[in-house]
Amino acid sequence: MSSIFKGDVSRRSVLAGAGALGAASIAFPHIAVSADGSVLTIRSYSDLQVLDPAFWLALPEADIMRSIYAPLVSNQQGDEWNWRPVAVESIEQLDDLTIAFKLRDNIGFTDGFGQMTADDVKFSIERIADPANESPYAGDWSALKEVEIKDNLSGLIHLKNKFVPLWTTTLPTPASCIVSRKAVEEIGGKIGSEPVAQSGQYILTEWVPKQKTVLKRNPDWAYEPGGYEEIHILPIEDPSTAELGFEAGDLDYTWTSVSSLPRLKENPPAGSVVEEKPSLAYVWLGMNQDNEALKDVRIRRAIQHAIDRQTVVDAAYFGAAAVGNGIIAPGLPGSRDSVTYDYDPDKARELLAEAGAEGMTVTLDILNQSERLTAAQVIQANLADVGITCEIKQNDSGTFWTLGSKDGDYFMNLQLVLSRFSMNPDPSWATVWFTPEQVGVWNWERFNNEEYKALHEEGLVESDPAKRDEIYKKMQGLMDESGCYVFLTHEVVGLIHKDTVNPGLKPNGEPLLPLFKPA
Repeated sequence: MSSIFKGDVSRRSVLAGAGALGAASIAFPHIAVSADGSVLTIRSYSDLQVLDPAFWLALPEADIMRSIYAPLVSNQQGDEWNWRPVAVESIEQLDDLTIAFKLRDNIGFTDGFGQMTADDVKFSIERIADPANESPYAGDWSALKEVEIKDNLSGLIHLKNKFVPLWTTTLPTPASCIVSRKAVEEIGGKIGSEPVAQSGQYILTEWVPKQKTVLKRNPDWAYEPGGYEEIHILPIEDPSTAELGFEAGDLDYTWTSVSSLPRLKENPPAGSVVEEKPSLAYVWLGMNQDNEALKDVRIRRAIQHAIDRQTVVDAAYFGAAAVGNGIIAPGLPGSRDSVTYDYDPDKARELLAEAGAEGMTVTLDILNQSERLTAAQVIQANLADVGITCEIKQNDSGTFWTLGSKDGDYFMNLQLVLSRFSMNPDPSWATVWFTPEQVGVWNWERFNNEEYKALHEEGLVESDPAKRDEIYKKMQGLMDESGCYVFLTHEVVGLIHKDTVNPGLKPNGEPLLPLFKPA
């Protein structure tokens, strides 16, 4: 691999600086879009930090990993949730507990690490599932018993029990990206920001922190090639900044802010296509129940009652998004029509008085984006109305996504946090992040409920849609009862691309980089 990694930056320095481009790059002075169509230039909302299928942090990293580490299968583009084979010649579920696979016979790892084998599949999957490795994505393979090697290219994936989300939220995600056993063991067991032994349709050849990541077609990929010779990925946190970049001709494709959709749909830039996709994501206000100031559930419930969710969503998204009532989007089992708390400032004041918390002060951490800031300012005003002073703390993406980590030094100081999680099309992919095992990983509210955990595990093996609907609604009811959550919206996904680009997109608008092609 001819990698050119600019600078020997530590993870912390990357995190601290990840937001700089968004504020400084409106003019995009050094970015050139390919005139011959061989280069696709797109925006991601964060810079890469970890390119390890077992430990990735944000969706843009997943997009890259599915391009550079051949997964067993990946999502298919279009309006229906389907999958397509990538590393496998065949893959078949033989029964509830057994999946047979055979790898394509000509997939190699870069840097001299040889052919991809069934042993690499066994290593990659069991590595994520092994509790000793503490992968945040262990839940994707929680039903795994073992991977059995049949020969150099074939094997069987054995499950301990039926696992309903296998084909929707495990196999098409980075959980099925295959890494080289030898390469990962040589570097001590974890991949950082520099990939090792790449094998996909693209290889990562350049990363300039805070500026761009360059993927090039893998010259050794023997099957269907990616649509562009190179893909340049620019980390731009603020979607409004990205929209300016697109309108200046410096980007071929970008997500837009939800609030910009009405304007862009009414008056699209020349030569562009504006699209709106249904979102599976969810946005919520979380409260850290282990923080000293928020331990009394009456205070958390007062905050639930203090916030006017409709006004927050209307203000942040200019009416382009609807209020959401949980972590599971419409169309999936468990989607709800309401929450168990209402906007009731008088009730909030009453609860604060009972708890002796009148006049309290809290902090609210947010990602440094205009929509998040607008939402936070409405929340700040709502809280002021019931006598709570709220300080808004804006963070760049690198810093924000580590705030609640037990490996950091801030997680117990965290009080209120405005978060958005992306999703895959099964309710279990929403509920898994709030289990007790995720406390201090992605469960920053430190919500710790054994009944919730038991229901999550029940939902993984229940295939009756009506019973699953009941299970997941009950789980969100438990989240309401904890007082830790104020559910806001599922948003919608807005995107804009040049009419010379045929984007490869999942049904919810998330990109599938190898499937982008010239129109």
